[in-house]
Amino acid sequence: MAGRPLVGVLALQGAFLEHEAVLRGLGADTVQIRTPTDLAGIEALVLPGGESTVMSMMLTSTGLWEALNVLDLGELPILATCAGAILLAKDVLDGRPDQGSFGLVDLSVRRNGYGRQIDSFESPVELDDGQPPFPGVFIRAPIIERAGPGVTVLARVAGPAGPTPVLCRAGNAVVATFHPELTRDGRIHRLAFGSLLGDAPPASGAAHGTSGRL
Repeated sequence: MAGRPLVGVLALQGAFLEHEAVLRGLGADTVQIRTPTDLAGIEALVLPGGESTVMSMMLTSTGLWEALNVLDLGELPILATCAGAILLAKDVLDGRPDQGSFGLVDLSVRRNGYGRQIDSFESPVELDDGQPPFPGVFIRAPIIERAGPGVTVLARVAGPAGPTPVLCRAGNAVVATFHPELTRDGRIHRLAFGSLLGDAPPASGAAHGTSGRL
C-alpha cells in the first residue's frame, strides 16, 4: 500500500491520545474524530474506552451516531476497546434505556462486569502468536457473557464465572475488553489493522500521549 493509512480515533472520551501514539508507532497516520466531517478519508476506526452511556449520548449529540451508521461500520476495520466494545455489542445486558449500541458484533456484554474502579486489575492475555503474553490492563472492564457463532474468541482470562472472553474478532472488527493502548505493545492494534499496516515496524519504541487513564 502506498503511503501511510489514515486511522480515525474517536476522541470524545478516554485514552485516545495513547491509541494515536501506538498507531503512529506502527506506521499509520491518525485523525481525532469529534464531528461527522472528521470521518472523511479514514480507512479504519478506533472506538476507545470511556463511559459507555456518556459516549452514546455524545455520539448522538454530535451527529456522529448517524454519520457512523451511514458510513457502514461493517466494511471498516475497527478496534473497539473497553467501552468501545460495549458500543459495538449486539446486547448490553445492563444498559440504560437511553443507551445505544451499534449492534455490529454478536456479543452480550455486562458493563463494569469485574466490579468498580477499585476492582480494576492487570492480567496477562495469552495470544496465539508465539510471543510472551500481552499485558492486559482492565479498568472498569465489561464482561463478555456470550459470543455468537460468527465471533471468534482470541483470548480469555479468569473471570467471576470462570474463563471469560476478553479479545474477539468478528468480520473486520476486533473487540478487546481491556486497554491495549496503555502499554507499549502494539500487537493488538496490528491484529486489528494488519492489512492496512503492511510491513510497518513494531511500536515498541513509540511515545505515548498524555491523556488520563480511565
